[in-house]
Amino acid sequence: MSQLAPSEATTYPPAELDRRFYAFTIDRFLAWGLYALAAYVAYRYLIDPGNLVGGIGLVVGSVLLVGLGSSLLLGLVGTSPGKALLGLRVVAAETGAPIGIGRALVRSTILGVAALPTMGIGVASLAWTAVMDRGAQRRGWHDLVTHGVVVDIRPVPVVEEVAEERPRQVVNLTAMRLVPAAPTPAPAAPTPRRSTAPASAPPSGPPSAPPSGPPSAPPSGPPSGPPAGPPSGPPPQPPIPAPALGPPLVPEPPRPSLPPTTAPLTAPPPPPAGPDTPTWRVTFDTGEGFVVEGLALVGRRPEARAGEEVSHLVPLRSSDMSLSKTHAQFQVTPAGALVVMDRGSTNGSVVIRQGVSKALTAGRPTTLLAGDAVCFGDRRMTVERA
Repeated sequence: MSQLAPSEATTYPPAELDRRFYAFTIDRFLAWGLYALAAYVAYRYLIDPGNLVGGIGLVVGSVLLVGLGSSLLLGLVGTSPGKALLGLRVVAAETGAPIGIGRALVRSTILGVAALPTMGIGVASLAWTAVMDRGAQRRGWHDLVTHGVVVDIRPVPVVEEVAEERPRQVVNLTAMRLVPAAPTPAPAAPTPRRSTAPASAPPSGPPSAPPSGPPSAPPSGPPSGPPAGPPSGPPPQPPIPAPALGPPLVPEPPRPSLPPTTAPLTAPPPPPAGPDTPTWRVTFDTGEGFVVEGLALVGRRPEARAGEEVSHLVPLRSSDMSLSKTHAQFQVTPAGALVVMDRGSTNGSVVIRQGVSKALTAGRPTTLLAGDAVCFGDRRMTVERA
């Protein structure tokens, strides 16, 4: 198992109390299992045959051997079977290196005495000192005595932020180059005119008067004179028929040319936020962070009130149950300021600005600045400009 460098180990966050309790429980069960095995062997092969001293010596030697082995592992590497399974490590608070064999022996002795059958009072007392640690590092009395701190070396999950996608303006250059020109009006068709010429030429002279008497019968017999020859001159042309009379054709007036219309392009995207628009980002000690865009609720299981529009619900785990169900809220005002307000929590909320702590009054909003930190119970939130 690799050893953490001092500069690397000190950057890990303090371990949560519930994970420390689980690791301690795993280590105790393993140790008690070995003790039970040693006691069975001692009774079966030494005490029962009559070697009482040898049996007791085997049990005591097994206890010392298990304690020494766990102390060596804790002092040289900073871990134990339970801590290795849960991703925890014990390091020196001042350097980040393993605490060493001597300090590890003292720490194991304190934990061993606290784990004696005292109805859990010893272990509960050590856990209470870790909860009341003023340094917010969850260091119990056994950690303070050995100048150690239990850190969480698990990799912090990376939260991928999905950037808000805005509609892009699509410009069809081909359509803009191929815009049709204004239509040219077609020339008007010629209007056909009526012919005023008569169908046939009128006779040059006045019409002959009809005979007054009855028509005479044609003469019988051949004509007495010679036959008439062909007429001199060009043959007569047939008469040109006159066009049928009808209403005059009126040409259609030219249509006015309209400006070419093109399909509207996609709506332009909304203007992005200007450089003067404040944007705030919050980050919790659990690794979660986001840009505040509306009302955010923080707690163990935060719930919105009736008619309350909430953009962020931030459920947080609390190892010492110091978080209320809906502990506090924060949001960005129309003026661009980030304000936080405690919602009547049991343990209250604290704003830390430049090392100075100030408790929040329930129901009264407080304006936050870049670099501020807010403690909701045993959870911590930092504020920065995005």
